[in-house]
Amino acid sequence: MMPNITRGGQMGGLMVYLAGDGKSNEHEEQHLVAGNSAIVTMHGYGVLDTETALAIAKDLDEPRVKLGVEVTRQARLTDPETGETITTRVAADVWHCSLSLRAEEGQLSDAKWGVIAQDFVDRMGFTEAGSGKADCRWVAVRHGLSTNGNDHVHIAVSLVREDGTKAPTHNDFKRAQGICRDLERDYGLEQLESRERGIGERGIKPAEQARAQRTGTEVEAHKLERIVRAASVASLDEGEFVRRVRRGGALVRPRFAAGRDDVVAGYSVALRPQGKEPLVWYGGGRLARDLTLPRMREGWPDSPQSAQGAVDEWRATSKNPWQYRPVAPGREETTPDPKLWKQYTDDIKQLRVQMREIPFEDRAGWAHLARDTAGAFAAWSQRVEATPGPLAQTARDLSRTAQIRAYESKPKPAGRVSVAGATMMLLQASTQGQGTMAEAIMLRQLASTVKAVMDMHTAIGEAQRASQLDRTLRDQYSQVRDRLPAIVRTETQPGNAMPTPAESLDPELAKIVQAAQRGQVVPGTGTPVPTRIESHKSKTTVTPNERDGHDR
Repeated sequence: MMPNITRGGQMGGLMVYLAGDGKSNEHEEQHLVAGNSAIVTMHGYGVLDTETALAIAKDLDEPRVKLGVEVTRQARLTDPETGETITTRVAADVWHCSLSLRAEEGQLSDAKWGVIAQDFVDRMGFTEAGSGKADCRWVAVRHGLSTNGNDHVHIAVSLVREDGTKAPTHNDFKRAQGICRDLERDYGLEQLESRERGIGERGIKPAEQARAQRTGTEVEAHKLERIVRAASVASLDEGEFVRRVRRGGALVRPRFAAGRDDVVAGYSVALRPQGKEPLVWYGGGRLARDLTLPRMREGWPDSPQSAQGAVDEWRATSKNPWQYRPVAPGREETTPDPKLWKQYTDDIKQLRVQMREIPFEDRAGWAHLARDTAGAFAAWSQRVEATPGPLAQTARDLSRTAQIRAYESKPKPAGRVSVAGATMMLLQASTQGQGTMAEAIMLRQLASTVKAVMDMHTAIGEAQRASQLDRTLRDQYSQVRDRLPAIVRTETQPGNAMPTPAESLDPELAKIVQAAQRGQVVPGTGTPVPTRIESHKSKTTVTPNERDGHDR
């Protein structure tokens, strides 16, 4: 269950929206499922209209209005005339949180949503039962599935209690996350391993989603993440990264350490705004945990020459990100030699050999592998997909494995094969829009790498992540494969372009992984967990067409 919190100062506006048709006319049978007993008794559980919604808002707001209490917060706004950023205080007495399930989890009954909503506000401390203080007035509204098919409920809370005191909201998002984890366990909901392991991707704020819908474009954070991820993995050093981000279509600027112009502590990126849309900057950490500058530096060489080259590029773009010109243009300016396809495909093969020595419990090692492979798919998507397609989705699905916590991360081991060359080829190669045999062969190697990551999640008991990557290989990979020429396949089953999980392992390890897939292998059970995957040798042939196969 996923919480999404916003704050504002217009209870009437919020309630009218919840009772309305929605931005895409997706709201249906808008009604209360829980709330303060007096409000629910007064207004019941029937379908809400605008008049009833405003009446509910008035009741929710009554303590604040009668007692004359103001709740504000500091906000940074852009002056529409001067374009300058100003700091001011705005009303913030309305606390709004949506609780949503993944589409695959199906739907809950009104009764169960009502119980969950009541338990949630109790644990957040908005009620006397949860805090020992006077109640905040609140309601929970349900109005059908979201545009993405998620069952959800909206909770609207007035932050002024019945006695006029203010309910605290400090650290509310983190507390809501923890409470949702507890509710998942208590009510038998699907528990998200990403939150337990800290490998979840960044959420999208409502304003970002609204801007994308308004302009008919992709969410900016997703597009920027793909640009930055591709540039990070394709680059041999930090200076090249700066240049590649700009070539990818993004504005980029550094964040220098305090009082310095030669030490870069972080960065932010933005897309050029369309029309009168505002320019919105995103820090690397806002895009993804593994795209902060310190984390990306773990994959680049650390030498005085590369450091100076990076500082030169950062200084150049800091002066005016709109007019940035590279100080020392590099290989990103040229079309690579087609002969390099084989060399860089062989690098991926060598990486797969090295992967066998990575223990399944080495989170940092597998995070590096997932990050690099996701970068390759992101680069390929950036070059050939006019709109986000299966390559972009594969990059996003795989990148979640790279989203480990900072304390778990460590530099990439010396001697580990780099996929920077392969990523560079996928980003820069000129194929006049046509897939090549070289791309098809490289795709097969990348898909095998994805499957190895899937096997890792299976072996350590993370069935949800393994299942998600399995779907990625079945659906997204097959879409890309079908656009390319026939590729070399392993003769394990007719029509398969890749070996199945059992066939990719030694017999004994295959038994363990198969048991894990049936839920019989979990950490702490005493069942031995394999520390590496060994390749299964088999003959290879070339087939004229694989489009009828069912790949993994």
